[in-house]
Amino acid sequence: MQTFPFRQHNPAGPAYWRGWVDDAVAAIEADQCRTADTHLIRLIVPALSGIDIYLKDESTHPTGSLKHRLARSLFLYALCNGHIREGTPVVEASSGSTAVSEAYFAEMIGVPFYAVMPRTTSAEKIAAIEHYGGNCHLIDDGRSLYAEAAALAGRLNGHYMDQFTFAERATDWRGNNNIAESIFTQLGGEPRPIPDWIVMGAGTGGTSATIGRYLRYRQYPTRLCVADVEHSAFFDCFRTQDRSRVCDRPSLIEGVGRPRCEPSFVPGVVDRMMKIPDAATVAAMNVLSRRLRRAVGGSTGTNFLALCRLASEMRQASVTGSLVTLICDSGERYRQTYYEPAWLAARGLDPAPFEAALSSFLATGEPLALDVDDVVNPQSVPSPTAS
Repeated sequence: MQTFPFRQHNPAGPAYWRGWVDDAVAAIEADQCRTADTHLIRLIVPALSGIDIYLKDESTHPTGSLKHRLARSLFLYALCNGHIREGTPVVEASSGSTAVSEAYFAEMIGVPFYAVMPRTTSAEKIAAIEHYGGNCHLIDDGRSLYAEAAALAGRLNGHYMDQFTFAERATDWRGNNNIAESIFTQLGGEPRPIPDWIVMGAGTGGTSATIGRYLRYRQYPTRLCVADVEHSAFFDCFRTQDRSRVCDRPSLIEGVGRPRCEPSFVPGVVDRMMKIPDAATVAAMNVLSRRLRRAVGGSTGTNFLALCRLASEMRQASVTGSLVTLICDSGERYRQTYYEPAWLAARGLDPAPFEAALSSFLATGEPLALDVDDVVNPQSVPSPTAS
């Protein structure tokens, strides 16, 4: 049996030891101890004086994306619930980044890993999964992703990780170094340490649930805006309060957007949602990449476009404050897709008009001339009698 040197043994010997599971949990916890917190970058925009923009850079995790946090939580949740034992194959339905991170943790504890994903997933992500010893199970119809993952787990006598169901419950939303607690800790010394808005894209729904719950638990006045993408069911679910809404077309923006309203999505903790066109997402990705002098991924563009709309509203209302969003992953994984003009043209995406509007806003502070579908949670509107 594989053993892990990170496990802290009682010199006299443990009174009771669960063997491989104890060692696996210890290895994952040790990985977290070795990993410093991700940076919170302040984006300097002189034209928006009085409005501070912060980007939490989740691309610096060992596996390169926000999903590293989720994968760690999912593995600990499955181990502590008795779902994964020595040799248990782990199966996930994923378009890429979650699978990369889960492959990393599966290799760490020595269990087989299988990622069920659309055949259109970028070659870079497939290579990253295989780098960590994972197996890529590619399918043609993304709508059968869940069913095929569950079926494969059954055939292998393995565990279906099911990030879309368990993301919101695997993370301790009250604290314990979750992403929301980390953001507020890092903002502690800033001029405006309590942000007006946190902007988060909708992938599984788990991170937005963690942030929204934490804001309420700590009684912060910060509001949560969730940015959805063009081909996704989350926005319509929020707008209609109907969880049965579906979207027949798969999202072009990897990591965000789902064909159904996932169980981990919690609409009640979301204050506002925006539906960002795919071409606008690519435009925002390009604009932010130039300002940072390094490439960011598509879902980061979705986040940044929604944040800029909020900043424009604050600017026009002469309101000062701060806003936070995430750099979800690096753009290096998307050189053959979002950064490839031929790929964009083949899908009818023209980011140029959106790019011009966004660049003008950031350069001048004039209103951002970009309309998107936008819905506010009625329960989040302040009472007329509120002081």
